[in-house]
Amino acid sequence: MNISSIVVQVLPKDYDKLTQLLKDSELCDYHFGDKEKGKIIITIEGKDVSEEIEKLVKIQQMPRVIAADMMQTYQEDMLDEEINKLNESDLVPELLQRDDVDAKDVVYHGDLKKKNIPGIV
Repeated sequence: MNISSIVVQVLPKDYDKLTQLLKDSELCDYHFGDKEKGKIIITIEGKDVSEEIEKLVKIQQMPRVIAADMMQTYQEDMLDEEINKLNESDLVPELLQRDDVDAKDVVYHGDLKKKNIPGIV
């Protein structure tokens, strides 16, 4: 399952008509918008990227749509892959498991992979 957010741009005078068209379309879920700025926030769902793109193109082709662009996307397969990587990785970095490293010699840069320890490679 994939879910993506879309920002739809519309002229303020066409905002109400397009909002209703989107709500009635069964292509997406309407969440909120700003009539004065002509922006509408919706989400689309699909079994895969192809289905999402198909829905996005249909939305882009709707009357009164100036632009419709994908902003954020969640892909279930990618999340599962990242969870597997985390589960398979060692949660404690190798550096923190070593007895020969004095904590005061570690220069922390927000990531122990970018460690800077004098005399230790």
